[in-house]
Amino acid sequence: MQAAQGIQGTAENRGRGVGLGLALVAAVAFGGSGVAAKPLIEAGLDPLHVVWLRVAGAALVMLPVAWRHRGLLRSRPALLAGFGLLAVAGVQACYFAALSRIPVGVALLIEYLAPALVLGWVRFVQRRPVTRAAALGVVLAVGGLACVVEVWSGLSFDAVGLLLALGAACCQVGYFILSDQGSDAGDDAPDPLGVIAYGLLAGTAVLTVVARPWGMDWSVLTGRADLNGTGVPAWLLLGWIVLVATVVAYVTGVLSVRRLSPQVAGVVACLEAVVATALAWIVLGEHLSAPQIVGGAVVLVGAFIAQVSAPPKPVRSVEAMEPMERPDASHSSDTPHSSEARGVPASETELSRSGNAS
Repeated sequence: MQAAQGIQGTAENRGRGVGLGLALVAAVAFGGSGVAAKPLIEAGLDPLHVVWLRVAGAALVMLPVAWRHRGLLRSRPALLAGFGLLAVAGVQACYFAALSRIPVGVALLIEYLAPALVLGWVRFVQRRPVTRAAALGVVLAVGGLACVVEVWSGLSFDAVGLLLALGAACCQVGYFILSDQGSDAGDDAPDPLGVIAYGLLAGTAVLTVVARPWGMDWSVLTGRADLNGTGVPAWLLLGWIVLVATVVAYVTGVLSVRRLSPQVAGVVACLEAVVATALAWIVLGEHLSAPQIVGGAVVLVGAFIAQVSAPPKPVRSVEAMEPMERPDASHSSDTPHSSEARGVPASETELSRSGNAS
């Protein structure tokens, strides 16, 4: 018996180790998207065209996954459309447009206001109570943001760029809310990889209309982009954005959440902003002042506190359930691998931690 428990404990530790490694890969992959995209924008590509190339390329790679989960088109059409519009097209379009005006690290730190904004939705729209810890997280995030944008100097950054970054945060809020759909479905919750694949396809459709890629200057992709004084093939940067910063980032993010608790996954996800800021400093030469660095750290701490302190969803009583939903009507809710048995909404934990769409 003890030997079996030891083997099980070893397997769980190995699973957590693998999950932590995958989460770190996802953070680095997501964090490198802005550093690779900004030189392409400065080389002459419109930010919307860079977003279209990223999303369309990733959608093409994920086509086999979309085919495997084609049943989602019938069962979750609204979720797929909303995910594509907000989490894919909206977040990335606003984020990349912000990059053309403000530093990478600042844009991403502003986007990390999303968990704090979600608390506002919970409190004022859903009218559910918010814990003091969550409220403290919101205050910290807003205070840290004031340091990042240096409000004492009259907002030294481009106002339009700041608004675009805030737009990315708002779209991220829509993503978190959408990811809660179907969370009470247990094992019938939509597969996150399938949602990501169709979200990329839907995002490509939306961005094709908005970005009009037929007017793109395709010659930029055959030339070289300036990476802090070093010429780099533009196609190589695009390949990184599509394959690493999108496909690898999304997939490893999803797989890591399945092996880690939401709290641990949230902590590791916060490293994305750190990675992005460090890479922008090293690769692009974008330096942040000491108050901005401190403010960025406060933003991440506040965002994390707000994220893990969100109140749980109201649980329906057994009497309020339909007969087929009651525990005594089905054995599926008693299985140890059920999301309801863990007390964690499936789509919320797997989707919301895996899809930071930057």
